Amino acid sequence: MHASTPFSRAPCVAVAGLSARMLAQAAARAGLNPVALDLFGDRDTREHASAWFDIGGEGLSIDRARLLEALERATRLPRMLGFIVTSGIEPHLDALLRHGARLPRLIGNGAEATAAVRDPRRFFALLDELGIAHPEVAFSRPANPEGWIVKHADGCGGVHIEAATSSAGDGYFQRLAPGRSMSALFVGARREATLIGFAEQLSVEAGALPFVHAGSLGPVDLPRETAHRLEEAIRAIVWRTCLAGLNSIDFLLDGDAIRVLEINARPSSTMTLYDAAWPTVWPRGLIGCHIDACLDGLLPAEPPAPPRRAGQRVVFAPRGFVVSPAFSDACLGDPACHDVPHAGTRIEAGQPVCTLVVTAPSVDAVRRDIERQHALLLQRIETCHEFPHDVMPTH
Repeated sequence: MHASTPFSRAPCVAVAGLSARMLAQAAARAGLNPVALDLFGDRDTREHASAWFDIGGEGLSIDRARLLEALERATRLPRMLGFIVTSGIEPHLDALLRHGARLPRLIGNGAEATAAVRDPRRFFALLDELGIAHPEVAFSRPANPEGWIVKHADGCGGVHIEAATSSAGDGYFQRLAPGRSMSALFVGARREATLIGFAEQLSVEAGALPFVHAGSLGPVDLPRETAHRLEEAIRAIVWRTCLAGLNSIDFLLDGDAIRVLEINARPSSTMTLYDAAWPTVWPRGLIGCHIDACLDGLLPAEPPAPPRRAGQRVVFAPRGFVVSPAFSDACLGDPACHDVPHAGTRIEAGQPVCTLVVTAPSVDAVRRDIERQHALLLQRIETCHEFPHDVMPTH
C-alpha cells in the first residue's frame, strides 16, 4: 500500500479495476475518501486517493490474490462504505462474492443480477423473450466463421473480442452486423431505471483484436423514437434482472435499427462524459447516484439537455519508450491528460499511455479538439528521450 495523503474524516470507499483513476477522481469530487486498487498507480490516481494498492499480475492483468488481500486490508480502514468495481474485475467477481464476509460490502450488482446479463445464454434468451433485437449468436463454432467474432463473457475493453477466423479460443460467437457502435448509461434501482444518456464508442484495431476500446463521445442526441425504444428496452431488462447502480448497454445503431450487443453491469468509462457535460446536475456526481441507488434504492432525476459535450480518447504508444520526468510533468500539468504515468515507467508499443478528456459546445467540436490533443500528445511521445535511471515496471 502506498499512502498519498492522511485519511480524512469523510466516508471511505474502495475503487478497484485495471485502472481506478476515473472512480477515484469521481469519489474525491463527491466528498468521499477513495482508496484505489489498480495496476498502474498513476500520478493523478494517487493524487485523488488517500491510499493505493498494487493489484497487478502478469502483463496487464489483475492478480486475484493481491486483489483479495488489498480489499481485506481496506476493510479495516475507518468509515469504509464498501467497494465499487470498474473494468477488469469481471473474471474475479465470483471470487470476491465468495469471500464477501472478509471484504467491504460490494456497492454494485450481486452475483444473480450480474449473471443475468453477463452469461450469454441467459442474456440473449432474455432479449429474445423481450423482443429486443441483437446480432445472431451461436454457442458453438459456425461452420463458416467468416463474418463472425468470438467474445469472452468476462472480458472488457474490446480485448475479449477476436475475429472467429483467427481465433481457436473458447467463448461465444456473434455475427458481425452493420451500424455505429454506441452505448447508453443508466442507473437502476428497485427494478426501475433512469437513462443518463447516449455515447458514440471509439475503437481501434490492435493486431488480432479488431475492436479495442479507444474512447467515447457524448452525450449524443438520437431521434426521439429511437431513444424511446432504447429506454423501453433498458427498463424491460432492469425489471427482469434487478440491475442496480450505474450500468451501460452497448448496441449498434443502423439507421433507426437497434441491435443490443452486451451490458456492462458496473460503472463504465462513459460516466466521465456525463460528469463533464453536466458538472452541476448531480451534487455528488454520478458516483453519488451509483451509491444512492445501490445502498438506498434511490434513482437520480433525469438530466436536462446537456450544456456541453465531452469526449475521451485513450492514447496508445506508437513505439516503446520510457517516460521521462519532463513528459510526466507535462502530462500532469495538461488539463486534458489523465492516467498520467510516473517518470521511469516503460510503455511498450501499442500499450495505453494516458487518456485525453475534452469538452466543447458540440460533438463535432469535441471530435476536432480531441484529434488535436491526440496529435500533440503523439508529438510529445516522439520527443520523449529515454530516462537514464532505473526503470519502473511496464505500464
